[in-house]
Amino acid sequence: MAATAQPRAKGGHKRRRRRQMAEINVTPMVDVMLVLLVVFMITAPLLTTGVAVDLPRTDSTALPGQDEPLSVTVAADGLIYIQESVIELEQLGPRLVAIAERKPDMRVFVRGDRKVDYGRIMAVVAAINRAGITKVALVTDPTPPIRQTVAVGSAAPP
Repeated sequence: MAATAQPRAKGGHKRRRRRQMAEINVTPMVDVMLVLLVVFMITAPLLTTGVAVDLPRTDSTALPGQDEPLSVTVAADGLIYIQESVIELEQLGPRLVAIAERKPDMRVFVRGDRKVDYGRIMAVVAAINRAGITKVALVTDPTPPIRQTVAVGSAAPP
């Protein structure tokens, strides 16, 4: 009878196979999700910038609403933009009619540079109204609160 030698691991013991783990390790997934969250939190405000416009400042509050409004911008050089694409004033009405057919309850925000002639901005608002859009708002930058300084020894204003 011949004996067959089985290969043995170091130490003379048979090597045992490790049992496969059937559970998901959640820690790396949470790490990746947190990194993605930080990336999106940083980049989201950068994506909202479109055409650079120096908006006038007023003491107004933000309009309520959850939907994404359409932005019509009149830049300092007088060019008109829908979102970020340039359009002529004569083409603005027909383009807005086509957009309003898909979203009849659409809001339009008009952003006008403070250096642009008031008549140019009103011509844009009139074209928007002729297109049948009734929810139109003018966008401004909020003014910082005015701080009142009181001299030492004098009474504060009532």
